[in-house]
Amino acid sequence: MGWKIWQQSGAKQLLTQPFHLLTTTLLSLLLPLSFLLLARLSAAHYFFTQTQPQNSPLFFSLFLYTNPSLLPSLISLLTVATLIHGLTGQTTLLTESPKQISRPHLYVAWISLSILQVCVGFGIEGSIAAGIEGSGLGHETSLPSRVVFFLGLHETMLYWWRAVVKPVVDDSVFGFSKEERWVERVAVASSFGTLWWWRLRGEVESLVVVVEAKKELMMDIGVADFVGWWLYYLTVIIGTIRIVKVVMWFGVILLLRRVEVNQVDSIGNEEKV
Repeated sequence: MGWKIWQQSGAKQLLTQPFHLLTTTLLSLLLPLSFLLLARLSAAHYFFTQTQPQNSPLFFSLFLYTNPSLLPSLISLLTVATLIHGLTGQTTLLTESPKQISRPHLYVAWISLSILQVCVGFGIEGSIAAGIEGSGLGHETSLPSRVVFFLGLHETMLYWWRAVVKPVVDDSVFGFSKEERWVERVAVASSFGTLWWWRLRGEVESLVVVVEAKKELMMDIGVADFVGWWLYYLTVIIGTIRIVKVVMWFGVILLLRRVEVNQVDSIGNEEKV
């Protein structure tokens, strides 16, 4: 009897663990995909004011011209929360106990996940059907800005994964919150790196490139353009904070090693005397 129970629990764990890993990894990509969507919307606003294409999908045209504020507002909230978490190391969105998920937090996480999934799903599909890409504007940001933005976006995605995605998936699959595993971190980082190399690095710069291009052409800069520009540099600030923290961490380690070496040398000199 005990052997059968062990076999059933082992088989269940063998199925649930890969499903949990795959689900959390895919849902974590909604955050960088939302930046990709905002970049494409920004580029679409720029090109559509000049060409006015006639064959764009109806839903994407409505999604574009109604200037949706729900997606930028949610992304702005998550980015600001990541910045505050990076500066203070504390956040009210994370659960207090690893064994029990707070109900209010879980409801907010479910709503945020659903909104982002619907907006990104329809938006990306419509942009692909319309042939919209965030490139070809003749402007580029510097390499240090790209690297720092990459780190900042990765940090924002980790916050999204920990505060929203993981609690929802943990509660749906296991009924309680599980501790992070290194396999999950590697999977999320690898998927983000792949998405960055495949699409993000060539299109996300439209968030700032469109604003620069409109300035040169003396065109009006809309609210959506300003929000995209603001999100880009806010993410750069998050990446800068991460770099500063890493440098400070290495500095503290080197200082402690130096103090330890000095203490050993002083003890050795005392023994000789």
